[in-house]
Amino acid sequence: MDRLSLLLFGHAAFQYLNAACELELLDLLMEREPLTADEIRDELRLAERAADILLLGCTALGLTCKEGDRYRVAPLITALAAEGTWSKIKDTVAFEQHIVYQGQVDFVASLRENTNVGLRHIPGDHPDLYHRFSRHPRLEGVFYRYMRSWSQLANDHLVAALDLADATRLLDCGGGDAVNACALAQSNPHLRATVLEIPASATLTEKRIAEAGLSDRVSVLPCDMFADAFPSGNDCVLFAHQLVIWTPEENTALLRKAHDALVPGGRVVIFNSMSDDEGDGPLVAALDSVYFATLPAEGGMIYPWRLHERCLREAGFSDIQRVPVPGWTPHGIIIAYKRGG
Repeated sequence: MDRLSLLLFGHAAFQYLNAACELELLDLLMEREPLTADEIRDELRLAERAADILLLGCTALGLTCKEGDRYRVAPLITALAAEGTWSKIKDTVAFEQHIVYQGQVDFVASLRENTNVGLRHIPGDHPDLYHRFSRHPRLEGVFYRYMRSWSQLANDHLVAALDLADATRLLDCGGGDAVNACALAQSNPHLRATVLEIPASATLTEKRIAEAGLSDRVSVLPCDMFADAFPSGNDCVLFAHQLVIWTPEENTALLRKAHDALVPGGRVVIFNSMSDDEGDGPLVAALDSVYFATLPAEGGMIYPWRLHERCLREAGFSDIQRVPVPGWTPHGIIIAYKRGG
């Protein structure tokens, strides 16, 4: 029945998590626990009833623990903070609250119409979410903080999986704020990388590259990936969190362009969340697919490994390799090669 309760009232459970983050309840307890309800109320500047509601929900959900009349943060939160993951979780919560939540009300309509009906909640004329961010700088900031954090949860595995010792040129397609391109460049001092990004976001990408001290080796090329040609002569082409947005047909078209942009023997890398080939999980992949159904673009979901592999074969790639990523996120890596090396 607890599972049924969370299914019925999952929206309310998430709101407790978001409130605990935005009001900084959990951070307060990590700094000063244990605290009484009165002390928490005073620190958060909440009325008695409001604090009682917040503490009731957070304790029932296991975010906080009560010992006598005092509250502590749950061991899980402490552990996440100790390993540096808690800040990334908070970025994910903000993304869900401020960007995803409203659009998900249109999930059924999006399924019926097979398009991103929920995008109507983000004002703008462009048919995809990312071009609309230029009109909403606050949401753009929330989104890119989330994407950086979501990538950082797994991109150590990306760096480890890619032996780029013989590579000199990397093309990062739709690379966002260059979090993955910078990580690969830092681990491979001989590597030069080009990040393809929409013009509206290219300035932010350049800023992040400069902050990483990599402007001499990582550059940005503003472009429309579907309309513009890819620069040629690359040893590796990376699609990080890109091929979950588009339809399989659009993914195949992008992969064909990547194939043309590679030198013989070069490789393409897909790094994003994956669902199981059997279509029964993992749970996070299923839940995340609601976002891709309702908001970003007309197609997309957390696709199974086999579908990415089919697109790769149709685009001309061979020697396809899967690299599962351990952990609670459903990240995975697929590497495939262009013949002729």
